[in-house]
Amino acid sequence: MSENPLDAGQQERATNAAEPLLAERLSRAITMAGPIPLSQFMGAANAHYYATRDPLGARGDFTTAPEVSQMFGELIGLWVADLWHRAEQPPVRYVELGPGRGTLAADALRAMAKVGLTPPVDLVETSPTLRAVQAERVPGAEFHLDLIGLPDDAPLVFVANEFFDALPIRQLIATQEGWRERLVACQDTLFLPIAGDRSFDMIIPRDFKEAAPGSILETSPASVAVLRQLAKRLNDQGGAALVIDYGYMGPAIGDTLQAVKGHAYANPFDEPGEADLTAHVDFATLAEAAHAEGLVVYGPVTQGEFLTRLGITERTASLSLATPERAGQLATDRERLTHPEQMGELFKVIAFTAPGWPVPAGFE
Repeated sequence: MSENPLDAGQQERATNAAEPLLAERLSRAITMAGPIPLSQFMGAANAHYYATRDPLGARGDFTTAPEVSQMFGELIGLWVADLWHRAEQPPVRYVELGPGRGTLAADALRAMAKVGLTPPVDLVETSPTLRAVQAERVPGAEFHLDLIGLPDDAPLVFVANEFFDALPIRQLIATQEGWRERLVACQDTLFLPIAGDRSFDMIIPRDFKEAAPGSILETSPASVAVLRQLAKRLNDQGGAALVIDYGYMGPAIGDTLQAVKGHAYANPFDEPGEADLTAHVDFATLAEAAHAEGLVVYGPVTQGEFLTRLGITERTASLSLATPERAGQLATDRERLTHPEQMGELFKVIAFTAPGWPVPAGFE
């Protein structure tokens, strides 16, 4: 018996009561030092959010493609296996960035094993809560907080599904005085975006210099930094990366910052750390950064086109034949993943390979 008279739930409540809420900590910091960049606000909010909960599924805040259907992860696994086979079957490691509940990895590894590929698995995850779930789904996986700790003994095949959208962004806003960075101010614990004083006119693309006041241009230095680290690994060790996310080909004017809570949109500035903050991924910037680092770039293509090329129609038919009672649900899941009005058009897929590696499936 524990000597502590508090049960686990009471201990947790006592701990939470002793620690200021994230909103209170951010409010205090802003009050003392002034408004902070949106990237800092978003980074702090998401770090707290992912560290304190499992956000996926019906009881969470959102659902990702691997949670929609096993077919998604299975096709990704066959994509990895096909690339490995055409690269003459070198020893490789499977690396997933932000692996959620481990569902994609589990489904992908099962499909790989059926064609003879059983790679070591490395999961890059900062959330203790999600790590615990992933360890159950993917026994034997090694965990890392970032790319620095990854082994250097073999080529790496990276998979990043809905990873880049959660990385912090900076927003620049056009004002009557010129382009300024969007900062976050607060009054008590009411947070709101404001325009800063510093001019950013010198870095604005020519086409946008005369944009109407209120126009917003987004950048994600954090995404470029991750891409450069990934590129160094691929150049040094060989391999490939597959990135799947919702996004656009930029640069472009538009405010894509959004918050999701309970499967509904919320105000991104309300209750920091209690909702998932994301922004659309600029695939053109990722491609440009990859090119600059010497990688070979394929795509982007739409998720619907990619999954169709990999054989999701045939896989749906095969599963329906084996389990007729699931045929209707399988067809619905396929439509959700591929239809232009659902996930098929907004979600894009891009691949990067080290020089000399085969052209990945889905991009021929």
